[in-house]
Amino acid sequence: MKYVEERKQIVEYGKKLLEEKLTTGTGGNISIFIREDQVMLITPSGIPYPEITEKDIVLLNLDGEILEGNRKPSSEYDMHRIFYQNTDHVNSVVHTHSEYATVFACLHEEILPLHYIIGSVGNKIRCCEYKTFGTYELAEEVFNCIGNDKGLLLGNHGVIAVGEDLASSFSVAKDIEFIAKLYYRARNIGNPVLLSEDDLEKVIEKFDTYGQLRTYGQK
Repeated sequence: MKYVEERKQIVEYGKKLLEEKLTTGTGGNISIFIREDQVMLITPSGIPYPEITEKDIVLLNLDGEILEGNRKPSSEYDMHRIFYQNTDHVNSVVHTHSEYATVFACLHEEILPLHYIIGSVGNKIRCCEYKTFGTYELAEEVFNCIGNDKGLLLGNHGVIAVGEDLASSFSVAKDIEFIAKLYYRARNIGNPVLLSEDDLEKVIEKFDTYGQLRTYGQK
């Protein structure tokens, strides 16, 4: 079995999706791109995260052909591989159905910059149009809409987050839900005061060199 450590990471972070309330049931999916070999590992379709083992993780090439594994890959594998085919910096994709972010996805409403942590995603958190899940049309819509951002709301669906590694993409997914929760609650009280473009430029520049790993809004 190839890429044991990467498989272990995916299994671990799959459980974290549930622990951090970023999805329910078998919703969402996780992948890692092995750039030097031009292959990707992705969670299987329809198996509860606590039951997934390293052997259940599916190895695909970038044409979507199964190279190793007896499970059916996530139905959203196109939405992952399109990033690996067309970028030189994305090595992990995390797709979630987190509650507050999905509320705004169902409204087709972008989340505006009320808190500086939004800079880990972009100037705001935008929303793409609805496309049927598990289709290449959805993959194209997501890729064409996300631009240079690290995350996006999927219309009537959920969230996608991308990063240079799994820890980074997962952190972006958590940041999106944290910001969505703030935005939802602030809007219930009044109109949040938004950050300026100058404020956001400074924040995004600082995020480029900050870290080891962001934990904003996290346990």
